[in-house]
Amino acid sequence: MQIAIDEARDGINKSHGGPFGTAIVKDGVLVASGHNRVLCNNDPTCHGEVDAIRKACSKLGTFDLSGCELYTTGEPCHMCLCACMWANISKIYYGCTIQDNGLIGFRDDKFDQIFGGRDKLEGYMTELDRAACLQLFDDYVKLKPQKY
Repeated sequence: MQIAIDEARDGINKSHGGPFGTAIVKDGVLVASGHNRVLCNNDPTCHGEVDAIRKACSKLGTFDLSGCELYTTGEPCHMCLCACMWANISKIYYGCTIQDNGLIGFRDDKFDQIFGGRDKLEGYMTELDRAACLQLFDDYVKLKPQKY
């Protein structure tokens, strides 16, 4: 999770987007990491998970990330959750919750209310290092970032 936090810090310090960093690991080895690049790429789909998935697929030369685990600072939105499933990510570990994402200005909870279904994913996602990720979120808010 520390790699994901470091990625997120890099991104927010460069004003690339929100405090969302991601690391993808296979067999205990880092495959790729990424962070939210919505603002710098003018791409609403370039969340941290998507950035890391794109890099991991490129590095491994495949669209199939079976056996990989994903660590991310914020619980994945529905778009990222589906991207993880399409990529065959085996397990997701997240720091802050969907509700935490909402407290710092992100609309994930809105889409969660529309699409729901997280209750069907028992065991697929696990909360990890929430306190460290909440500190990251607090640091992000102090920067008075551009809202989107």
